[in-house]
Parts: sequence; C-alpha cells; structure tokens
Amino acid sequence: MSATHPPDFEHSIHTANIWLKSVSESLGTKDRHLAHRVMRTWLHTLRDRLTVDVAAHFAAQLPDLMRGAYYDGWDPSHVPIKYDRQGYVNRFSQEAKVSTEEVPRMAAAVTAAVRDHVSPGQLESALQQVPNDIRGLLLEPAS
Repeated sequence: MSATHPPDFEHSIHTANIWLKSVSESLGTKDRHLAHRVMRTWLHTLRDRLTVDVAAHFAAQLPDLMRGAYYDGWDPSHVPIKYDRQGYVNRFSQEAKVSTEEVPRMAAAVTAAVRDHVSPGQLESALQQVPNDIRGLLLEPAS
C-alpha cells in the first residue's frame, strides 16, 4: 500500500488504467492522452443522448474515475440532447480534437473496449436509446 493513497484510491486508479489501456489498444495508439480524450468524449456523447435513468444505470458500470469523467459537466435537466449522426460526429470531433474522418473508427473502437468491461447487456441497453444512425456509427467495426 502506498503511504500517500488509501487502498481504495489505488484500486480506482488501477481499474481506470485498465480501461484506458483497453481503449488505447482498441484505438491502436500508445498515446494515453489521446485515448483519455477520446474515451471521455465517447462517454459524454453517449451520456447526453440518454435519459437520466439509463445514464445513471450505465454510469454504475464505470470505474470510479471514469464515472467522474462521465458526470463532469452533466446537466440532467437538459437530456437527452437530440442530434443526428452528423451532429454526433461534429461534437465528437470538436470535443476529442480529432478530424471528423477519424470519428467513426474511434467511436467504434471505444465501444468495443467498453463492451469488454461492462456487464453483459448493459451497453446494449443504453444503446437502445440512441438513434439508429448514431448506434450504427458506434457499432461499426473498428478498423
């Protein structure tokens, strides 16, 4: 045990690092800052498309530190935010600081990584609230 961090905090950091490593690998990058930025953006763009109840259920699946990123800046009185596929791509691109051309690959890569870490059916349950055109983008095979 570290003298500066209680065991629960160490566990939270460790779990978040496991998720971040998974996202990095799925994206095919060693750039952890990019992976974190893309993961955070993915969390925000999904969260803002969900109802409050579904957003909260999904958040319960996240590690503590990822849950903090998920809820950062959230205003539950303004959700779900309605946007189409192009609106999703534009927002993702702007928040993640990536090109719009990169969004489909990156969004699908994060979806694949997240699926490996949440309880079976939890991601699919959340994605049921997302319009088909955005859901298709999130589920496109990462290449």
